[in-house]
Amino acid sequence: MGRVLFEQVCKQLHLLEADYFGLEYWDTHGTRYWLDLQKPISRQLGLSLVDPLLHFCVKFYTPDPAQLEEEYTRYLFCLQVKRDLSHGGLQCNENTAALMASYIVQAECGDYVAEDYPDHTYLSSYKFVPQQDQEMERKIMENHKKHTGQSPAEADLNLLETARRCELYGVKMHPAKDHENVPLNLAVAHMGIIVFQNYTKINTFSWAKIRKISFKRKRFLIKLHPEGYGYYKDTVEFFFEGRDECKNFWKKCVENHGFFRLSAVKHISRHKTRVLSRGSSFRYSGKTQKQIIEFVRDNYVKRQTFQRSQSFRHSSAHSSATNMHSTTVGNSISAHPLLPLADSNLSDNTKKDLIDRTKVNNSNVLDNNNFYTSTPLRTTNGNLSEISLSTCSDNYYSTINTLNSEDSPSKVLAKEQLMNSINANTILNGNTTNTTTIIADIEGETKKKPRYILDKTYYIAKEILMTELTYKKDLDIINVWFRDEIGKEEPEECQILLSLITPLAQAHGLLVKDLEQRLQGWDSTGGPRAAAGRIADVLLAHLPPLLPIYEEYLDGHMLVLERLDTAFKQNNRFEQLYRDFETQKVCYLPLTTFVLKPLHRLLQYQALLQRLLKHYGPNHPDRADCLTASDTLKDLMVPVSETLEQSKNLATLCELQRDIVGFDNLVQSGRKFIRHGCLLKHSRKGYQQRMFFLFSDILLYTSRSQATLQFKVHGHMPLRGVLIEEPDGDLTFNGLIIYGGNRALTVAANSPEEKEKWKIDLQNAIQLARDKSDTKITYLSLKSCSSSDEHIDQAENNDVGTQTKPQAQRSNSTVHVCWHRSTSISMKDELLAVENQLSGYLLRKFKSSNGWQKLWVVFTSFCLFFYKGCLDEFPLASLPLLGYSVGPPQVDDQIGKDYVFKLQYKNHVYFFRAESEYTYTRWMEVIGSATQSRLKKKLTLVNENKIETSTEK
Repeated sequence: MGRVLFEQVCKQLHLLEADYFGLEYWDTHGTRYWLDLQKPISRQLGLSLVDPLLHFCVKFYTPDPAQLEEEYTRYLFCLQVKRDLSHGGLQCNENTAALMASYIVQAECGDYVAEDYPDHTYLSSYKFVPQQDQEMERKIMENHKKHTGQSPAEADLNLLETARRCELYGVKMHPAKDHENVPLNLAVAHMGIIVFQNYTKINTFSWAKIRKISFKRKRFLIKLHPEGYGYYKDTVEFFFEGRDECKNFWKKCVENHGFFRLSAVKHISRHKTRVLSRGSSFRYSGKTQKQIIEFVRDNYVKRQTFQRSQSFRHSSAHSSATNMHSTTVGNSISAHPLLPLADSNLSDNTKKDLIDRTKVNNSNVLDNNNFYTSTPLRTTNGNLSEISLSTCSDNYYSTINTLNSEDSPSKVLAKEQLMNSINANTILNGNTTNTTTIIADIEGETKKKPRYILDKTYYIAKEILMTELTYKKDLDIINVWFRDEIGKEEPEECQILLSLITPLAQAHGLLVKDLEQRLQGWDSTGGPRAAAGRIADVLLAHLPPLLPIYEEYLDGHMLVLERLDTAFKQNNRFEQLYRDFETQKVCYLPLTTFVLKPLHRLLQYQALLQRLLKHYGPNHPDRADCLTASDTLKDLMVPVSETLEQSKNLATLCELQRDIVGFDNLVQSGRKFIRHGCLLKHSRKGYQQRMFFLFSDILLYTSRSQATLQFKVHGHMPLRGVLIEEPDGDLTFNGLIIYGGNRALTVAANSPEEKEKWKIDLQNAIQLARDKSDTKITYLSLKSCSSSDEHIDQAENNDVGTQTKPQAQRSNSTVHVCWHRSTSISMKDELLAVENQLSGYLLRKFKSSNGWQKLWVVFTSFCLFFYKGCLDEFPLASLPLLGYSVGPPQVDDQIGKDYVFKLQYKNHVYFFRAESEYTYTRWMEVIGSATQSRLKKKLTLVNENKIETSTEK
């Protein structure tokens, strides 16, 4: 059996993470096959038994090298990357290739020593790329000088981090033709099936889009989900040279899908051949990536040392001392790759390609710039102000990096959508390892832009496009991802939602394309000048077909929220499906928030059009279309504003019900959410942190369970009959006394501003509750929900987690952020946040250097979400902004750049840089709506029974 041979090879190599690798062989026609582990070697397709030759290779190229647990596994990946680079399989530009080669030299040769390596000739005996010359070796040497201090393990990780950003990382081409007989190349990777024309990527079918893959003789079929994917037909057909080649590619697709997308693989025995064949019974039989990670961590033992290859002649003692290493699991090293150096001696027009056209699979290989892939979110449930950017495997899209390509004016907009990410694993708050690294300032890569960009209209138009891209992705979270999660058997509760979302997603897909085309033409000096300076006409053209869709959505979305809530409460299977989906990285907000996004977008259109009108002069060519578009929206905006408050209230109640334990009838007709936040409650033991929830008829106070991270109710007060007053004596500091029935609660806010907010909202809610008629709601007696120390301590000891199944909670939700930041938020704040959403590129300053990292940033729900590029499906990390201050940097910060704003919470400081005065002002506006932006005086914070003094800006 093939498995016997493969396991023997892995045993010989002492390899733990074996399923990333495979045994590869070629048939007589040059087609590559993977050894089928479930078949005898004598029955392997195309394998000659006369003189069999198999190669041990990387089979599944992980998009995140940091997830490789062992240094030895990363070392084997590096050997594969070296082979791909030297044989011309890993296409990239010359500067990127030189950078990768320098990491190879650092890992094998150690630090650059001028006495040992006086010139580039120490590299001449080693082949890095097919067309290697002296100029290439000089570039490698210059990069090698900058890696001083990096251990072989760190150099390996930096090599892999740089390699995985290349578009052709791990891509193996398979010649095919489409239905029009056009020659193409197909490849399969972690994100799905990729289509190339020569070596230029023209399409990607992500696994989320694909319903089924199959083959019939030499026809390869991709069946897509029928709706909402932007492709003009639901079955795509490709033709291979023969049946064997077609089946070979189909098997590789099955294995890649199983490895990267599945949590576990069902092992089904392959039956003997029947008289009438039912087709191939091939299935992926190894571990999935998720299983490998869990297996290695569960089976960690101290591994023996391994010897690195001796490709260079070493003359320094330091170099020879770096080759013997002990491999460990879960080490803390992280990648800090440099940006590829631009060629300062040559203009962009005269830069030569790294690899001239060579023959691979009988196709011309074209030089391509390296591509960056996204790095998903992994956050902890601990301190929300310290969120690290870490990575995982479920990538689906890539964004282009053209650092070294020619910047003609027509490419300026496209370059705005490119990522110049310097460090994929950099901690958001700037913490790095002690590794000596040089991080390039991204400003050195910018080019002169066309004169149209200087106009404010351009930046408003760009904001429309950027926010439209985010909105389309939000629609796809329901239309694509949620649809994929619930599968073919759509629950009745979801059918209405999907039927309302699908036409919106399709229509806005067309709008995004038109906006992109307009901005591209606007940027191009050779483009149509008539369109330059106009954007409202694009919106106006799309509004007539969109308005009926929005009217239908406006009428039906409340029913959707109600049915989702009912199904969540009554259908255990749907509840689990709902919770599982919300824990996925792509669902970065509660599902109900995505349901309300269409209403949010209408308000944003109105605000953007008003901003354009305010900027336009009376004779501006776009003013008439802008006025017409604004008038077209007016009739719809009145019901939107009225309905949004109701639907937002219902969605908030539903979300709070899932966060609160011990009060099951929270969602009721007529009940309105007013404010929730953290207050300190006085008891015999001093001040205790409690979470308070104020509604139109009741006040709840809770504590957070450590087991489930939910909030357990300790007591509640019906607002009718409640009184509030200011305390005297030692309890006066930011304190309030709340009387209800025969109980009294003494609470303290963390600032005078917070106290005033609670006082006003409590007074207004109490007055409204008194004015209403008797309610039918039955409350527990206050005594049965006693807030005495004895009862509370006993309740906390008998944690709800012992009786309730732990559920994953979103650590960046406003409820949990308020708990950590000792602040509060109201319904008015929530509604204001709807109008203050923004997307676009920002540069984030590294804390430990003068470098800047370019990130795609989305601001929504009082939180910044960070992506490498606008096409990434899920965030790198998030930064909740409640409690932060925002403002320009101070002189002591020594920033020295324009359009920089500073975010600060206690000792956590971040600097972000916008591209223009307009975008800087917009980011300050929207972030200021969610932060404490004014300078505060010194406040004495009461915490438990202690008093602390802190200064916040």
